[in-house]
Amino acid sequence: SYSVPANSNPIISNLNLTVHEGETLVLLGESGCGKTTTLKLVNKLYLPTAGDVLVKNKPTTEWDSIALRRSIGYVIQEGGLFPHFTIARNVGLVPSLFKWDGQRIRSRVSELLTMVGLEPSRFAERYPRELSGGQRQRIGVARALAADPALLLLDEPFGALDPLTRLSLQKEFAQLTKKLGKTVILVTHDVREALLLGDRIALMHAGEIVVLETP
Repeated sequence: SYSVPANSNPIISNLNLTVHEGETLVLLGESGCGKTTTLKLVNKLYLPTAGDVLVKNKPTTEWDSIALRRSIGYVIQEGGLFPHFTIARNVGLVPSLFKWDGQRIRSRVSELLTMVGLEPSRFAERYPRELSGGQRQRIGVARALAADPALLLLDEPFGALDPLTRLSLQKEFAQLTKKLGKTVILVTHDVREALLLGDRIALMHAGEIVVLETP
């Protein structure tokens, strides 16, 4: 459960589920139902007020916050890129925090840009403002994958895109996560997106899961 001190009503309550290794679990529901709160409990942006959230079988309360977040890929709308960093520096940010050497970072950046369909020689030294929304979102995914995390958290990652770009990236992302064997928790209010991307869908309402099923 999760609640805030000024509110006696919990935002999340009686939430009990296991996310299986290698699956994409979709948290689906209308605004305010607790989807993003649930996601933020996983990477310790919030702490549960009752119960435990386990990551790699260890409660988040026992994790060092920085170490936990660096071990998880996190993607939001528009990628959340640093506007004053080049694309290469954005993608290589977490590896640099892990003290990878320069050549290893450059190689990883090139590999990831290629993986998300952006030619490294054309895009590595550009800045986010020089890219389209779809391209920035690809960079956001590349950055989340940079240090090869086992778990990816995605909060409405395609919500700001036009319908055609959104559908294209959804299909590419589904193929990519299956290829890499990542465990993914994806937040969306879009039923079609949930059906396309989810191995299982948790339908949320008023802070509870009311349905947990395959598409």
